[in-house]
Amino acid sequence: MTYQSRPTTLTLDEALIEIRMSRAAFYRMRATGKAPKHMKLPNGQLRIRRTDLDAWWTECEVTSC
Repeated sequence: MTYQSRPTTLTLDEALIEIRMSRAAFYRMRATGKAPKHMKLPNGQLRIRRTDLDAWWTECEVTSC
């Protein structure tokens, strides 16, 4: 039997620390659809996959001024 690793997920607090954003700012972005893709667990907590956070960072890049 082989072990399959699950996708790495971050708690909302872990993600907010990494992106240096307040919880209020995250929820404002979430309301407008601009927050990183995330999932809501049955207990109401949010989780963000590492790959989704990295993709969000890439989308935030500005290539020209």
